[in-house]
Amino acid sequence: MRENKLRTLWAHDQAAVNGWLAIANSFSAETMAHQGWDTLTIDLQHGVVDYPAMVGMLQAISTTATVPIVRVPWLEPGILMKTLDAGAYGVICPMVNTREEAQRFVAYTSYAPKGTRSFGPVRALLYGGADYPTHANDTIVRFAMIETAQALDNLDAILSVEGLDAIYIGPSDLSLALGCKPTFDDVEPKVAQAIDHILARAQAHGVKAGIHNGRPDVARARIAKGFRFVTVGSDARLLAAGSQQILADMRRN
Repeated sequence: MRENKLRTLWAHDQAAVNGWLAIANSFSAETMAHQGWDTLTIDLQHGVVDYPAMVGMLQAISTTATVPIVRVPWLEPGILMKTLDAGAYGVICPMVNTREEAQRFVAYTSYAPKGTRSFGPVRALLYGGADYPTHANDTIVRFAMIETAQALDNLDAILSVEGLDAIYIGPSDLSLALGCKPTFDDVEPKVAQAIDHILARAQAHGVKAGIHNGRPDVARARIAKGFRFVTVGSDARLLAAGSQQILADMRRN
């Protein structure tokens, strides 16, 4: 089966730099993939990407060594299984709040006897190889998003679920849950403390920790703390920022 290079990075205690794809277009996904991101995450939860667009984007990413990941809209077995069948090598599931939800997440993304994933890896066989069914359970990476007060209360129970590879912090939702202003980087002290707590507990359980960031300096600082998966920006934000910079230069008096 094709190597999951995210797992290889983690085996060497290295952090993955993840790009975010919000534009529903295979050419923009291909362009992003050719820039050298370790991983790229297609966002089905927020934004405008639907399933057919996602498949084309996964095909575009496959022209490179970049690892394809998808954030699904919700903890729902149908979309999780179809996403893996399409060739995603990692899935990020939002709003995982309890141990039972984490167990369901792992089950939906694992073939029997470990789980309840239905068999039909149509495109995954093309991407992963003919032996995909044999090795998929141990190759796919499963991220549970920790972003609510309930998830914080149940953190150790969630992290103790066998088969959960990683957690992913959404700082904006976590901030809202703690009564703070939603932001990625300059979070309020209460949120910063919660982020540090989540990281420490994940490390204690041997679970990798990832987090969303807006700026490279913040992402680098979080890697230094121990995060091993950091998202920096998105295709849409990069497009807007690049355009703004050019226009500002052109219109300078």
